[in-house]
Amino acid sequence: MNPSKILPALPLLAAGTIASPALAASVTVTIPQVKVAEYHRPYVAGWIEPVAGGDAKTLFVWYDVKKGGREPGTKWLADLRTWWRKGGHTAKLPADGVSGATRAPGAYTIPIPGNLPAGQYVLKVEAARETGGRELVSVPFSVPAKGASASGKTELGSVVIR
Repeated sequence: MNPSKILPALPLLAAGTIASPALAASVTVTIPQVKVAEYHRPYVAGWIEPVAGGDAKTLFVWYDVKKGGREPGTKWLADLRTWWRKGGHTAKLPADGVSGATRAPGAYTIPIPGNLPAGQYVLKVEAARETGGRELVSVPFSVPAKGASASGKTELGSVVIR
């Protein structure tokens, strides 16, 4: 093998590795086990807003992702009222890396992109469940992140930024 064909590629590989955005933090969202006769998994959305105002950035939307059929699964996303008003109504779903199926009770970790400029933000997580309730949890945090948390009372458990 000719070493001159390998060596020029190394700086490009290293530059791509260094230039790629690093993960600034992650958020762990807990969906609690709710003791009810008829349980439906909640629709859940998480997004970040600058405290000073500005556009919301959706991190994840978990809903009934159906393939085909008469109802694409997005019909009930408007029940996530705050997320819907902040930009969910214009979202093109499913969105790669953002959309996902509803989740069973448990803890789920989602990366927060490292390309947020330094400043003050609020992470918002909203859940709505058929024949259940609706809940919104807000977690103020700063970039660089130092960690923060909040807890829901019914539809959401702890929301922790690390």
